[in-house]
Amino acid sequence: MDISIFGLGYVGCVTAACLASQGHRVIGVDINIDKVEAINNGCSPIIEHGLEELIRMGRRSGNLRATHDPYEAVAHGDVVLICVGTPSDSNGNLSFKFIDRVCVEIGQSLREVPGYKVIAVRSTLLPGTVTQHVIPLLMKESGKQAGVDFGVASNPEFLRESSAINDFKTPPFTIIGEVDEQAGDMLERLYRDIPAPIFRTDLDTACMVKYACNAFHGLKVVFANEIGQLCKKAGIDGMRVMEIFCQDTSLNISPRYLKPGYAFGGSCLPKDLRALLYLARHADLQLPMLESIMPSNRLHVQRVVDMILKEQRNRVGIIGLTFKPGTDDLRESPIVDLVETLSGKGLKVRIYDKNVSLSRLIGANKAFIEQVLPHISTMMSDSMEEVVQSSDVIVVGHDLHDGGEQLFNLLRPDQLVIDFVKITSSKSHPAAYEGICW
Repeated sequence: MDISIFGLGYVGCVTAACLASQGHRVIGVDINIDKVEAINNGCSPIIEHGLEELIRMGRRSGNLRATHDPYEAVAHGDVVLICVGTPSDSNGNLSFKFIDRVCVEIGQSLREVPGYKVIAVRSTLLPGTVTQHVIPLLMKESGKQAGVDFGVASNPEFLRESSAINDFKTPPFTIIGEVDEQAGDMLERLYRDIPAPIFRTDLDTACMVKYACNAFHGLKVVFANEIGQLCKKAGIDGMRVMEIFCQDTSLNISPRYLKPGYAFGGSCLPKDLRALLYLARHADLQLPMLESIMPSNRLHVQRVVDMILKEQRNRVGIIGLTFKPGTDDLRESPIVDLVETLSGKGLKVRIYDKNVSLSRLIGANKAFIEQVLPHISTMMSDSMEEVVQSSDVIVVGHDLHDGGEQLFNLLRPDQLVIDFVKITSSKSHPAAYEGICW
């Protein structure tokens, strides 16, 4: 394919050289003459292992060249990749000065260049920026319609300095956020020789995936450092602890627990976090990330309380009470916290949980619920039907074994469903619906 790349910094150079090595005909464009001349002379303008060799190969094959003429680049490329920097402003927002400049150049060139082009943003941009800023600017400068006369896509990169070429060739996945199907098809064809799954989605989801990845990477570094500091104070080898920790690919290094939804609870996680923080305090250690976990967890409960209260409906049905499905353990269940708060504010709460029978609760589990919800016997129902019929708002706190079919058959048009688990059923239903994270 014929590819043009705006911005010959770190991402642009690596992308240009790698695509050229795969046989694509690539033109890089930059206002910096030194970068343009370096590439045309077979040299790399940045330090990155293996990059200069790829650039020399691209120049020898005729697949790679550079220019400072934006019109030449747009005229050449079937796909135009934007790879300019998005530095931070003083308030943390992104600076658009480089994005704006290249969008103006591309848009003005599109005005004169015939044919359909795909403008794909590889620069890291916050959700909403492409739809609310990039596309309007391209349309204004070109006089053409996005999604019709030219395609627009978000195509975030996942390149790490010092391993960027390998990251390009073997990424975990390729993300294509598209305005129109033709744009997505062309980008998918561009990356079809790279051995990684391709996910096609909307523009904002593609942008957010990049931020979620980087935030999680930062979180992992801070988590390991805080555990390491606590280990050091306790006379433990933190490296060894984390080496063993990482061997658990069932829970620790896995998709488990990485599903947006409601707060966590149970007899283990809250207790053990509190104990760990107690140990840190007695060691005079500040561990801000670990200290933030419980307050953040409580906020999820409060958000749901606020969602329900704003509806100004008095009768609330709760489906699922234990801290997770498949158990009768009510200890530190965040749904119990929700019930306690709502009933304390005078709302009438009805509860159905097929695994909870008050007559069978024993020991610490029974003592906990009698202390937190002494009147729970007046709230429990024997069937989901009874809860739904007597409620204005229905909270789905647990996965439903039938994907929600029974619930949907019981709903009325005047009811609201608040969903913690993203009910899987595609069956249409008359009630209003709101998920807590989607």
